[in-house]
Amino acid sequence: MDKLVIEGGIPLQGEITISGAKNAALPILCASLLAETPLKLSAVAKLKDVGTTITLLEHMGVQASRSEDRVVLDASHIHTQEAPYEMVKTMRASILVLGPLLARFGHARVSLPGGCAIGSRPVDLHIKGLQAMGAEIHIEHGYIEARASKLKGARYFMDMVTVTGTENLMMAACLADGTTVLENAAKEPEVVDLADCLIKMGARIEGAGTDIITIHGVERLHGCDHQVVCDRIEAGTYMVAAAMTGGCVKLNNARADLLDAVIEKLRDAGVTVESDATSITVKSNGKLKAVNIRTAPHPAFPTDMQAQMMALNTIADGVAKVTETIFENRFMHVQEMQRLGAQIEVEGNTAIVRGVPKLEGATVMATDLRASASLVLAALVASGETIIERIYHLDRGYENLEEKLTALGAKVKRTS
Repeated sequence: MDKLVIEGGIPLQGEITISGAKNAALPILCASLLAETPLKLSAVAKLKDVGTTITLLEHMGVQASRSEDRVVLDASHIHTQEAPYEMVKTMRASILVLGPLLARFGHARVSLPGGCAIGSRPVDLHIKGLQAMGAEIHIEHGYIEARASKLKGARYFMDMVTVTGTENLMMAACLADGTTVLENAAKEPEVVDLADCLIKMGARIEGAGTDIITIHGVERLHGCDHQVVCDRIEAGTYMVAAAMTGGCVKLNNARADLLDAVIEKLRDAGVTVESDATSITVKSNGKLKAVNIRTAPHPAFPTDMQAQMMALNTIADGVAKVTETIFENRFMHVQEMQRLGAQIEVEGNTAIVRGVPKLEGATVMATDLRASASLVLAALVASGETIIERIYHLDRGYENLEEKLTALGAKVKRTS
Protein backbone atom coordinates (compact mmCIF):
# COMPACT_ATOMS: atom_id res chain seq x y z
CA MET A 1 0.00 0.00 0.00
CA ASP A 2 1.37 3.43 -0.93
CA LYS A 3 2.49 6.00 1.61
CA LEU A 4 3.79 9.57 1.45
CA VAL A 5 7.09 10.64 2.99
CA ILE A 6 7.29 14.39 3.62
CA GLU A 7 10.21 16.46 4.91
CA GLY A 8 8.74 19.56 6.57
CA GLY A 9 9.91 23.12 7.04
CA ILE A 10 10.10 24.42 3.45
CA PRO A 11 8.11 27.55 2.44
CA LEU A 12 6.15 26.81 -0.74
CA GLN A 13 6.93 29.07 -3.69
CA GLY A 14 5.78 29.17 -7.31
CA GLU A 15 2.61 28.46 -9.27
CA ILE A 16 0.48 25.45 -10.15
CA THR A 17 -2.75 24.81 -12.05
CA ILE A 18 -5.88 23.67 -10.23
CA SER A 19 -7.70 20.68 -11.73
CA GLY A 20 -11.37 20.34 -12.59
CA ALA A 21 -13.61 19.70 -9.58
CA LYS A 22 -14.15 16.08 -8.58
CA ASN A 23 -17.49 16.96 -6.96
CA ALA A 24 -18.68 18.54 -10.22
CA ALA A 25 -17.27 15.87 -12.54
CA LEU A 26 -18.99 12.91 -10.85
CA PRO A 27 -22.63 14.06 -11.30
CA ILE A 28 -21.86 15.38 -14.80
CA LEU A 29 -20.41 12.00 -15.79
CA CYS A 30 -23.64 10.39 -14.54
CA ALA A 31 -25.66 12.95 -16.53
CA SER A 32 -24.36 11.26 -19.68
CA LEU A 33 -26.98 8.55 -19.00
CA LEU A 34 -29.68 11.11 -19.87
CA ALA A 35 -28.33 11.90 -23.33
CA GLU A 36 -29.02 10.12 -26.61
CA THR A 37 -25.85 11.51 -28.24
CA PRO A 38 -22.26 11.79 -26.92
CA LEU A 39 -21.37 14.09 -24.02
CA LYS A 40 -17.91 15.65 -24.44
CA LEU A 41 -16.22 16.87 -21.25
CA SER A 42 -12.94 18.67 -20.60
CA ALA A 43 -11.03 19.53 -17.38
CA VAL A 44 -11.88 16.10 -15.97
CA ALA A 45 -9.29 15.32 -13.30
CA LYS A 46 -7.52 11.94 -13.29
CA LEU A 47 -8.80 10.72 -9.94
CA LYS A 48 -9.71 7.36 -8.52
CA ASP A 49 -13.38 8.33 -8.03
CA VAL A 50 -13.59 9.58 -11.63
CA GLY A 51 -12.14 6.29 -12.88
CA THR A 52 -14.57 4.32 -10.71
CA THR A 53 -17.53 6.30 -12.10
CA ILE A 54 -16.44 5.79 -15.72
CA THR A 55 -15.98 2.05 -15.09
CA LEU A 56 -19.49 1.89 -13.61
CA LEU A 57 -20.95 3.69 -16.64
CA GLU A 58 -19.09 1.33 -18.99
CA HIS A 59 -20.58 -1.62 -17.09
CA MET A 60 -24.02 -0.27 -18.02
CA GLY A 61 -23.09 0.06 -21.70
CA VAL A 62 -21.76 3.61 -21.94
CA GLN A 63 -18.96 3.86 -24.47
CA ALA A 64 -16.21 5.98 -22.89
CA SER A 65 -12.97 7.29 -24.34
CA ARG A 66 -10.39 9.35 -22.48
CA SER A 67 -7.46 11.48 -23.59
CA GLU A 68 -5.59 13.69 -21.08
CA ASP A 69 -8.31 15.71 -19.31
CA ARG A 70 -11.00 15.04 -21.93
CA VAL A 71 -13.70 12.36 -21.67
CA VAL A 72 -16.31 11.45 -24.29
CA LEU A 73 -19.32 9.41 -23.12
CA ASP A 74 -21.89 7.80 -25.44
CA ALA A 75 -24.92 6.35 -23.65
CA SER A 76 -26.91 5.46 -26.77
CA HIS A 77 -26.63 1.70 -26.15
CA ILE A 78 -27.31 1.07 -22.45
CA HIS A 79 -27.86 -2.66 -21.79
CA THR A 80 -28.34 -2.73 -18.01
CA GLN A 81 -29.79 -0.34 -15.46
CA GLU A 82 -28.00 -1.96 -12.52
CA ALA A 83 -25.16 -0.53 -10.44
CA PRO A 84 -23.76 -3.56 -8.55
CA TYR A 85 -22.37 -3.44 -5.03
CA GLU A 86 -18.87 -4.46 -6.13
CA MET A 87 -18.61 -1.28 -8.22
CA VAL A 88 -20.20 1.25 -5.86
CA LYS A 89 -19.05 0.09 -2.41
CA THR A 90 -16.12 2.54 -2.34
CA MET A 91 -17.96 5.66 -3.48
CA ARG A 92 -21.17 7.26 -2.26
CA ALA A 93 -21.46 9.39 -5.39
CA SER A 94 -22.49 6.29 -7.33
CA ILE A 95 -26.04 6.92 -6.06
CA LEU A 96 -26.08 9.66 -8.75
CA VAL A 97 -26.90 7.11 -11.46
CA LEU A 98 -30.28 6.45 -9.83
CA GLY A 99 -32.13 9.55 -11.05
CA PRO A 100 -30.84 9.52 -14.66
CA LEU A 101 -31.48 5.78 -15.13
CA LEU A 102 -35.01 5.99 -13.75
CA ALA A 103 -35.87 9.11 -15.77
CA ARG A 104 -34.66 7.79 -19.12
CA PHE A 105 -35.32 4.05 -18.88
CA GLY A 106 -38.09 3.77 -16.28
CA HIS A 107 -36.07 1.37 -14.14
CA ALA A 108 -32.96 1.40 -11.93
CA ARG A 109 -31.37 -1.09 -9.55
CA VAL A 110 -28.64 0.59 -7.56
CA SER A 111 -26.70 -0.78 -4.61
CA LEU A 112 -26.73 1.28 -1.43
CA PRO A 113 -23.40 3.13 -1.65
CA GLY A 114 -20.23 3.24 0.44
CA GLY A 115 -17.47 5.88 0.60
CA CYS A 116 -15.60 7.85 3.27
CA ALA A 117 -16.53 6.90 6.85
CA ILE A 118 -17.25 10.48 7.91
CA GLY A 119 -20.80 9.97 9.14
CA SER A 120 -24.33 9.24 8.09
CA ARG A 121 -25.27 10.47 4.63
CA PRO A 122 -28.66 8.85 4.13
CA VAL A 123 -30.16 8.43 0.69
CA ASP A 124 -33.74 8.66 1.96
CA LEU A 125 -34.09 12.21 0.60
CA HIS A 126 -33.21 10.94 -2.88
CA ILE A 127 -35.81 8.18 -2.54
CA LYS A 128 -38.57 10.41 -1.14
CA GLY A 129 -38.00 12.94 -3.90
CA LEU A 130 -38.29 10.31 -6.62
CA GLN A 131 -41.40 8.88 -4.92
CA ALA A 132 -42.92 12.38 -4.98
CA MET A 133 -42.33 12.27 -8.75
CA GLY A 134 -44.30 9.02 -9.01
CA ALA A 135 -41.61 6.34 -8.69
CA GLU A 136 -42.22 3.02 -6.97
CA ILE A 137 -39.17 2.24 -4.84
CA HIS A 138 -38.26 -0.75 -2.69
CA ILE A 139 -35.04 -1.55 -0.85
CA GLU A 140 -34.26 -5.25 -1.01
CA HIS A 141 -31.03 -7.14 -0.23
CA GLY A 142 -29.03 -3.92 -0.07
CA TYR A 143 -30.32 -2.59 -3.41
CA ILE A 144 -32.61 0.32 -4.30
CA GLU A 145 -35.13 -1.01 -6.84
CA ALA A 146 -36.93 1.86 -8.58
CA ARG A 147 -39.58 1.85 -11.33
CA ALA A 148 -41.64 4.52 -13.06
CA SER A 149 -43.22 4.36 -16.51
CA LYS A 150 -42.82 8.15 -16.62
CA LEU A 151 -41.78 10.48 -13.82
CA LYS A 152 -44.15 13.38 -13.11
CA GLY A 153 -43.21 16.91 -12.12
CA ALA A 154 -43.68 17.62 -8.42
CA ARG A 155 -42.92 20.15 -5.69
CA TYR A 156 -40.50 18.64 -3.18
CA PHE A 157 -39.08 20.19 -0.01
CA MET A 158 -35.85 18.62 1.27
CA ASP A 159 -35.85 18.74 5.06
CA MET A 160 -32.07 18.98 5.06
CA VAL A 161 -29.71 20.43 2.47
CA THR A 162 -28.17 17.64 0.40
CA VAL A 163 -25.85 18.21 -2.54
CA THR A 164 -26.13 14.75 -4.13
CA GLY A 165 -29.86 14.68 -3.39
CA THR A 166 -30.34 17.98 -5.20
CA GLU A 167 -28.24 16.75 -8.14
CA ASN A 168 -30.01 13.38 -8.41
CA LEU A 169 -33.49 14.89 -8.35
CA MET A 170 -32.54 17.71 -10.73
CA MET A 171 -31.27 15.18 -13.28
CA ALA A 172 -34.37 13.00 -12.90
CA ALA A 173 -36.70 15.99 -13.29
CA CYS A 174 -35.14 16.95 -16.64
CA LEU A 175 -37.05 14.15 -18.41
CA ALA A 176 -40.19 14.18 -16.23
CA ASP A 177 -43.62 15.24 -17.43
CA GLY A 178 -44.35 18.77 -16.22
CA THR A 179 -42.53 21.05 -13.82
CA THR A 180 -40.55 20.06 -10.72
CA VAL A 181 -39.70 22.53 -7.95
CA LEU A 182 -36.94 21.56 -5.49
CA GLU A 183 -37.11 23.62 -2.29
CA ASN A 184 -34.26 23.93 0.24
CA ALA A 185 -31.96 22.88 -2.59
CA ALA A 186 -28.17 22.86 -2.26
CA LYS A 187 -26.49 26.00 -3.62
CA GLU A 188 -22.95 24.67 -4.11
CA PRO A 189 -20.98 25.71 -7.23
CA GLU A 190 -20.89 22.04 -8.29
CA VAL A 191 -24.71 22.00 -8.41
CA VAL A 192 -24.60 25.10 -10.60
CA ASP A 193 -22.01 23.49 -12.90
CA LEU A 194 -24.21 20.40 -13.32
CA ALA A 195 -27.19 22.63 -14.14
CA ASP A 196 -25.10 24.55 -16.69
CA CYS A 197 -24.15 21.29 -18.38
CA LEU A 198 -27.74 20.00 -18.37
CA ILE A 199 -28.97 23.26 -19.91
CA LYS A 200 -26.43 22.82 -22.72
CA MET A 201 -27.88 19.31 -23.16
CA GLY A 202 -31.35 20.78 -23.71
CA ALA A 203 -32.74 20.88 -20.17
CA ARG A 204 -34.86 23.77 -18.90
CA ILE A 205 -33.61 24.71 -15.42
CA GLU A 206 -34.01 27.93 -13.43
CA GLY A 207 -32.66 28.95 -10.03
CA ALA A 208 -29.52 26.82 -9.74
CA GLY A 209 -27.34 28.43 -7.07
CA THR A 210 -30.42 29.43 -5.03
CA ASP A 211 -32.46 27.35 -2.60
CA ILE A 212 -35.33 26.94 -5.07
CA ILE A 213 -34.57 25.17 -8.36
CA THR A 214 -37.29 24.84 -11.01
CA ILE A 215 -36.99 22.20 -13.74
CA HIS A 216 -39.37 22.05 -16.70
CA GLY A 217 -39.29 18.52 -18.12
CA VAL A 218 -38.38 17.96 -21.77
CA GLU A 219 -38.82 14.95 -24.08
CA ARG A 220 -35.14 14.17 -24.57
CA LEU A 221 -31.61 15.44 -23.94
CA HIS A 222 -28.61 15.43 -26.26
CA GLY A 223 -24.86 15.58 -25.77
CA CYS A 224 -22.83 18.78 -25.59
CA ASP A 225 -19.34 20.15 -24.95
CA HIS A 226 -18.72 21.19 -21.34
CA GLN A 227 -15.69 22.19 -19.28
CA VAL A 228 -15.88 21.12 -15.63
CA VAL A 229 -15.57 23.98 -13.13
CA CYS A 230 -12.29 24.34 -11.22
CA ASP A 231 -11.93 22.46 -7.92
CA ARG A 232 -12.46 25.00 -5.13
CA ILE A 233 -11.50 22.47 -2.43
CA GLU A 234 -8.20 21.62 -4.11
CA ALA A 235 -7.52 25.34 -4.48
CA GLY A 236 -8.41 25.96 -0.84
CA THR A 237 -6.09 23.17 0.28
CA TYR A 238 -3.09 24.67 -1.54
CA MET A 239 -4.01 28.13 -0.23
CA VAL A 240 -3.77 26.81 3.32
CA ALA A 241 -0.49 25.06 2.43
CA ALA A 242 1.01 28.38 1.31
CA ALA A 243 -0.30 30.10 4.43
CA MET A 244 1.05 27.49 6.85
CA THR A 245 4.52 27.23 5.27
CA GLY A 246 5.01 30.99 5.03
CA GLY A 247 5.22 30.90 1.25
CA CYS A 248 3.93 32.64 -1.86
CA VAL A 249 1.87 30.53 -4.26
CA LYS A 250 -0.13 31.44 -7.36
CA LEU A 251 -2.99 29.10 -8.28
CA ASN A 252 -4.04 29.18 -11.92
CA ASN A 253 -7.53 28.04 -13.00
CA ALA A 254 -8.88 29.10 -9.60
CA ARG A 255 -11.88 31.29 -8.84
CA ALA A 256 -11.97 33.46 -5.74
CA ASP A 257 -15.75 33.89 -6.02
CA LEU A 258 -16.15 30.19 -5.16
CA LEU A 259 -14.01 30.52 -2.01
CA ASP A 260 -15.28 33.65 -0.26
CA ALA A 261 -15.66 31.99 3.16
CA VAL A 262 -12.20 30.38 3.02
CA ILE A 263 -10.50 33.57 1.84
CA GLU A 264 -12.15 35.56 4.64
CA LYS A 265 -10.79 33.15 7.26
CA LEU A 266 -7.29 33.16 5.75
CA ARG A 267 -7.25 36.95 5.84
CA ASP A 268 -8.42 36.84 9.46
CA ALA A 269 -5.43 34.58 10.12
CA GLY A 270 -3.07 37.24 8.76
CA VAL A 271 -2.59 35.92 5.23
CA THR A 272 -2.56 38.08 2.09
CA VAL A 273 -4.89 36.82 -0.65
CA GLU A 274 -5.07 38.49 -4.08
CA SER A 275 -7.05 37.34 -7.10
CA ASP A 276 -8.15 38.05 -10.63
CA ALA A 277 -10.75 36.32 -12.83
CA THR A 278 -8.72 33.11 -13.28
CA SER A 279 -6.14 32.95 -10.48
CA ILE A 280 -5.54 33.35 -6.75
CA THR A 281 -2.23 34.31 -5.13
CA VAL A 282 -1.54 33.61 -1.44
CA LYS A 283 1.32 35.26 0.49
CA SER A 284 2.21 34.49 4.10
CA ASN A 285 5.05 35.19 6.53
CA GLY A 286 4.11 32.08 8.48
CA LYS A 287 2.94 34.07 11.52
CA LEU A 288 -0.69 33.03 11.81
CA LYS A 289 -3.53 33.99 14.15
CA ALA A 290 -6.07 31.42 15.34
CA VAL A 291 -9.46 31.63 13.61
CA ASN A 292 -12.78 30.10 14.63
CA ILE A 293 -14.51 27.93 12.03
CA ARG A 294 -18.11 26.76 11.76
CA THR A 295 -19.06 24.60 8.78
CA ALA A 296 -22.41 25.02 7.06
CA PRO A 297 -23.89 24.58 3.57
CA HIS A 298 -22.67 26.90 0.79
CA PRO A 299 -22.03 29.83 0.80
CA ALA A 300 -20.84 29.37 4.40
CA PHE A 301 -17.54 27.69 5.32
CA PRO A 302 -17.33 24.30 3.52
CA THR A 303 -17.08 21.09 5.53
CA ASP A 304 -14.54 19.85 2.97
CA MET A 305 -12.11 22.57 4.17
CA GLN A 306 -12.62 22.03 7.91
CA ALA A 307 -9.73 19.59 8.44
CA GLN A 308 -7.32 21.76 6.44
CA MET A 309 -8.16 24.88 8.45
CA MET A 310 -7.80 22.90 11.66
CA ALA A 311 -4.26 22.04 10.53
CA LEU A 312 -3.57 25.76 10.15
CA ASN A 313 -4.88 26.43 13.65
CA THR A 314 -2.52 23.85 15.17
CA ILE A 315 0.42 26.24 14.54
CA ALA A 316 -1.43 29.56 14.85
CA ASP A 317 -1.10 31.98 17.75
CA GLY A 318 -4.04 31.58 20.13
CA VAL A 319 -6.98 29.25 20.64
CA ALA A 320 -9.52 28.39 17.94
CA LYS A 321 -12.92 26.72 18.09
CA VAL A 322 -13.76 24.48 15.10
CA THR A 323 -17.42 23.43 14.90
CA GLU A 324 -18.59 20.78 12.43
CA THR A 325 -22.33 20.92 11.65
CA ILE A 326 -22.53 18.78 8.49
CA PHE A 327 -21.06 15.37 9.35
CA GLU A 328 -21.02 13.91 12.86
CA ASN A 329 -17.83 11.90 12.45
CA ARG A 330 -15.47 14.31 10.75
CA PHE A 331 -12.80 14.75 13.43
CA MET A 332 -10.94 11.51 12.75
CA HIS A 333 -7.84 13.49 11.77
CA VAL A 334 -7.57 14.87 15.31
CA GLN A 335 -5.95 11.79 16.81
CA GLU A 336 -3.38 11.66 14.02
CA MET A 337 -2.60 15.38 14.33
CA GLN A 338 -2.03 14.83 18.05
CA ARG A 339 0.69 12.35 17.09
CA LEU A 340 2.43 15.27 15.38
CA GLY A 341 2.24 17.34 18.57
CA ALA A 342 -1.00 19.25 17.98
CA GLN A 343 -3.01 20.28 21.05
CA ILE A 344 -6.65 19.56 20.23
CA GLU A 345 -9.58 18.64 22.47
CA VAL A 346 -12.86 17.41 21.04
CA GLU A 347 -16.16 18.15 22.77
CA GLY A 348 -19.08 16.76 20.74
CA ASN A 349 -19.11 18.47 17.36
CA THR A 350 -16.56 21.10 18.42
CA ALA A 351 -12.77 20.92 18.56
CA ILE A 352 -10.70 23.33 20.67
CA VAL A 353 -7.32 23.89 19.01
CA ARG A 354 -4.45 25.52 20.93
CA GLY A 355 -1.65 26.56 18.65
CA VAL A 356 1.85 25.21 19.35
CA PRO A 357 5.21 26.68 18.25
CA LYS A 358 5.94 23.69 16.02
CA LEU A 359 4.76 20.23 15.03
CA GLU A 360 7.09 17.25 14.93
CA GLY A 361 7.24 14.57 12.26
CA ALA A 362 5.82 11.13 12.98
CA THR A 363 4.05 8.22 11.26
CA VAL A 364 0.32 8.89 10.84
CA MET A 365 -2.59 7.20 9.09
CA ALA A 366 -5.10 8.81 6.73
CA THR A 367 -8.74 8.04 7.55
CA ASP A 368 -10.68 9.86 4.82
CA LEU A 369 -10.09 12.18 1.88
CA ARG A 370 -9.97 15.60 3.55
CA ALA A 371 -8.35 14.21 6.73
CA SER A 372 -5.56 12.95 4.46
CA ALA A 373 -5.10 16.45 3.04
CA SER A 374 -4.92 17.98 6.52
CA LEU A 375 -2.16 15.54 7.50
CA VAL A 376 -0.19 16.51 4.38
CA LEU A 377 -0.51 20.18 5.39
CA ALA A 378 0.66 19.43 8.94
CA ALA A 379 3.56 17.38 7.59
CA LEU A 380 4.70 20.31 5.41
CA VAL A 381 5.43 22.38 8.54
CA ALA A 382 6.45 19.60 10.97
CA SER A 383 10.12 19.32 11.86
CA GLY A 384 11.78 16.22 10.43
CA GLU A 385 10.10 13.48 8.45
CA THR A 386 6.42 12.53 8.45
CA ILE A 387 5.11 9.31 6.93
CA ILE A 388 1.43 9.27 5.93
CA GLU A 389 -0.02 5.79 5.44
CA ARG A 390 -3.19 4.71 3.58
CA ILE A 391 -3.00 7.59 1.11
CA TYR A 392 -5.37 5.92 -1.35
CA HIS A 393 -7.93 8.35 0.07
CA LEU A 394 -5.87 11.24 -1.36
CA ASP A 395 -5.94 9.71 -4.83
CA ARG A 396 -9.74 9.93 -4.73
CA GLY A 397 -9.70 13.73 -4.63
CA TYR A 398 -6.31 15.28 -5.44
CA GLU A 399 -4.78 14.99 -8.91
CA ASN A 400 -0.97 14.77 -9.01
CA LEU A 401 -0.60 15.90 -5.40
CA GLU A 402 3.10 15.00 -5.07
CA GLU A 403 3.96 16.55 -8.42
CA LYS A 404 2.19 19.82 -7.59
CA LEU A 405 3.76 20.07 -4.12
CA THR A 406 7.19 19.24 -5.54
CA ALA A 407 6.74 21.97 -8.16
CA LEU A 408 6.28 24.38 -5.24
CA GLY A 409 9.50 23.22 -3.59
CA ALA A 410 8.18 20.69 -1.08
CA LYS A 411 10.11 17.49 -0.36
CA VAL A 412 7.47 14.83 -0.97
CA LYS A 413 7.86 11.29 -2.27
CA ARG A 414 5.52 8.34 -2.65
CA THR A 415 6.70 4.88 -1.58
CA SER A 416 5.07 1.48 -1.49
